[in-house]
Amino acid sequence: MIIVPVKEGESIDRALKKLKRKFEKTGVVKELRERQKFTKPSIKKRDSVQRAIYIQQLQAAEADN
Repeated sequence: MIIVPVKEGESIDRALKKLKRKFEKTGVVKELRERQKFTKPSIKKRDSVQRAIYIQQLQAAEADN
């Protein structure tokens, strides 16, 4: 459970901002969206390999400059 302490005289808007930030940091919304659909393990592996290749190409291009 996420708890957001609200100080005396603090606006509700600021407390909501804090709550949203904590939610994003914990990754709750991301995990919920990920669980809505099933992704085959082979597709997950393929995506991770493609992501690694892309990052490696970016690093190589940056090293050349």
